[in-house]
Amino acid sequence: MNDDEVNRSIIHRDKLPPLFPTHRHSPQFWEQLGRTIATYGFLEEVLGKAILAFTATCNYSPDEIDAAYQAWLPQLERALTDQLWNLAESYGAAARDNPATTTENINGLVEHIKKATVIRNVLCHGSWRTPNANGASVPLFVDRQKQVFDTAIDIAYLSWLAAS
Repeated sequence: MNDDEVNRSIIHRDKLPPLFPTHRHSPQFWEQLGRTIATYGFLEEVLGKAILAFTATCNYSPDEIDAAYQAWLPQLERALTDQLWNLAESYGAAARDNPATTTENINGLVEHIKKATVIRNVLCHGSWRTPNANGASVPLFVDRQKQVFDTAIDIAYLSWLAAS
């Protein structure tokens, strides 16, 4: 036997629990997690559409039209590709820059959406640990500032988030 054969790791997939690695949570937990994450995806889509609406309905003088059009395409591309934090910022800028905006407290709304990105990132990128006796789990998630997420999340919390 050579060194490569001795040091190899073998995963016996047939010995793993069914549905590994998601086997420790209930199907209801995974469904609600998926629905909650999907809600954030929907919010991102709506923000993109709002950016389109605010930027497409501005009035320009004839000498501003070409420059506005040239700036519009990259802005629309970002509305399709950006994630929630950047979409919130773009939405805020588009709403404030449109003189016909009637939305109140745009800054407060943008800050509320930015705060939501924290839990969105946990839900989307966390590694879900074994739930406690109440079905709550603390996902392994460390942000870019090296802050460790330490809140247990259960189905009720996920449902509350999706409705918020």
